[in-house]
Amino acid sequence: MPSPIITDPQALEQLCERLQSASIIGIDTEFVSEDTYQPQLCLVQVATEHELVEIDPLAIADLTPFWQVMTSGEHITVLHAGREELNFFLRSPAAAVPKHLFDVQIAAGFCSNEYPSSYSSVVSKFLGHQPAKGEQRTDWRRRPLSNAQITYALEDVRYLLPLHKKLTQILKNLNRDEWLADEMRVWQDDIVAANSRKDWRRVSGIGKLSPRNLAIVRELWTWRQEEAQRRNQPPKRILRDDLLVEIAKRKIDNPDQIMAIRGMERGGAKRKAQELADCVARGLEGPTEKISRGSHTEELPSQLNLLGQFLAPALGTICRRAEIATSMVGTATDVRELIAYRMGIGNHNDAVPVLAEGWRAQLVGNVIDDLLAGTRSIRITNALADDPLVFEKVDQHKSS
Repeated sequence: MPSPIITDPQALEQLCERLQSASIIGIDTEFVSEDTYQPQLCLVQVATEHELVEIDPLAIADLTPFWQVMTSGEHITVLHAGREELNFFLRSPAAAVPKHLFDVQIAAGFCSNEYPSSYSSVVSKFLGHQPAKGEQRTDWRRRPLSNAQITYALEDVRYLLPLHKKLTQILKNLNRDEWLADEMRVWQDDIVAANSRKDWRRVSGIGKLSPRNLAIVRELWTWRQEEAQRRNQPPKRILRDDLLVEIAKRKIDNPDQIMAIRGMERGGAKRKAQELADCVARGLEGPTEKISRGSHTEELPSQLNLLGQFLAPALGTICRRAEIATSMVGTATDVRELIAYRMGIGNHNDAVPVLAEGWRAQLVGNVIDDLLAGTRSIRITNALADDPLVFEKVDQHKSS
């Protein structure tokens, strides 16, 4: 039996020719991210209606033909939790993503109360199969790959096309196919934007820092990213988040004082002490008006807390009854933001809350609007039921 792994450019070109006529393609990747600035791509698994195959990027240096055929074709591209796959596309010579994306994890969230779901969970729930396991801890950089590793990797794409068919039918029956299309657009746009965005606000532990402290965090984060890229190492190996935040808190631009912070003596930080001090100095002198924390400056009225506590459970009830994952729709904070927006509380900078737009408004936001307006009520039907709350339209004639 021939190996399903493509290891030479000629075989890759032949695969790409076959992919050009495919109407639907499933894709998954295996990668290692512990030791490099960007995750190292180690294997690409591909599924069509006619074959399952793997591409070895460690044997083929240039995958440009594959990236180009995947991003230029009119086929549907099926993935599961495909954020990292899209990042590989964006960092490839094609610098684009496939035109028609379908993520089975997101689709499953519109058809069940669970999100995010693992691949095996989605396959089991919607197809009744159990994908092979056993190689989750594999170092995919090592060669040759064993038969068990090859089989495991192929399992990750074996069920993608059947899942697409099953979930598409369920979504159509539920009239949620447009909901998925909207969510896929937002998801894709967010990933594309994240590739060019300086996302320093993701540093952990900065929630209570002042704007001036945040300005220092911004400078240190930028330096860390550039240094990590130059050395091809994970950014947090260059400077941990907790140390970065501690430097920002102290606001000291003296190299010796920075190195006196416990933990800074490890690694190669000592050789970079002056560069870190320069970052602090830039943060102390630079602008802060664009990096305020965005919190409400006015005191929030007590009824906002009360309404938030009262209406947040409505979110879960509505989602469970609609068999859609609550975690995909929103959070208690999103409910509070919608209430504050409708009450005209706080500075929203013209930003519309997520529950006030699109399919989320259709499913949940409009119900909360009705509750706030008094045109809908909540009552208990059966206190022992899993979902004891019901939402009813108020008869305005009776209430008056």
